[in-house]
Amino acid sequence: MGRLILLNKPYGVLCQFSDERTGPPRPTLADYVDQPGVYPAGRLDLDSEGLLLLTDDGRLQARIADPRFKTPKTYLVQVEGDPDDAPLAALRRGVQLKDGMTLPAEVERIDDPALWPRDPPVRFRKSVPDCWLRLTIREGRNRQVRRMTAAVGLPTLRLVRWRIGDWTIDDIAPGTWREAPAILRQGR
Repeated sequence: MGRLILLNKPYGVLCQFSDERTGPPRPTLADYVDQPGVYPAGRLDLDSEGLLLLTDDGRLQARIADPRFKTPKTYLVQVEGDPDDAPLAALRRGVQLKDGMTLPAEVERIDDPALWPRDPPVRFRKSVPDCWLRLTIREGRNRQVRRMTAAVGLPTLRLVRWRIGDWTIDDIAPGTWREAPAILRQGR
């Protein structure tokens, strides 16, 4: 059984251990995780925050990241707009994107979650309402949640991955990590 690390990845951190681009260096996983031999199981965009799983077990990494296993991933999503039932129903049916139809998502409107402040803060406009959604998907296309919410007229302002399968960042501060049992149950 391999190691499994749950990291609460901060906004603006690359989901890799080095920054190959020229120019000013950007923060990477190496700035937060000093454990040799672990690698991300999946990705989280530079402008997204939250749960990132790292493991030294290639089979576990594939099981978590491979879309055919349909591991549920739950996000807290701040969107621009004040949606009625129609856009949420569209997300529940699946959304047509340029790379095809998504699987149906589980989605509900939620009260503003008690999250850490983001640095830099999300832009705030008095004239444009926003709200929070809890959204669960079972695939992992590039920038999928952002593209799905945009497709139904709800641009994403802030995206925090809260859960992957049974693992969560509950009680893990941004930029910190803890080790967890590397057991992946079927379904949820």
